[in-house]
Amino acid sequence: MLPKLNRLKKKKDLKLVFKKGKGFKEDFLVLKVLKNHLKNSRFGFIVSKAVSKKTTLRNKIKRRLRELVRIKLKKIKKGIDGVLIVQPGLEVKDFWEIEAALNRIFKRAQILKKEKN
Repeated sequence: MLPKLNRLKKKKDLKLVFKKGKGFKEDFLVLKVLKNHLKNSRFGFIVSKAVSKKTTLRNKIKRRLRELVRIKLKKIKKGIDGVLIVQPGLEVKDFWEIEAALNRIFKRAQILKKEKN
């Protein structure tokens, strides 16, 4: 589970990322990123009813994304707010396809730390 201090919960924080954040799109994912001047990075997840009318399926998608972000948290730069927006089509993808798309979108957004050789 994604730790509470790494979650974007407040509506005003989400709106700020939407308004001023830079957007990136990959497959059925959209990532909005904004610097937050904090010691940790925070993420929010949005899965609309357009993806699926079933709440259980929308929650399953959010759980998968939260887990993927939690795994990658050590590799993500500090001080970033990110919102992942899911578009219709992702509900048919499996965990590994979602992970590959997330890796690509994080690389394009340049929020991953440089790996030391």
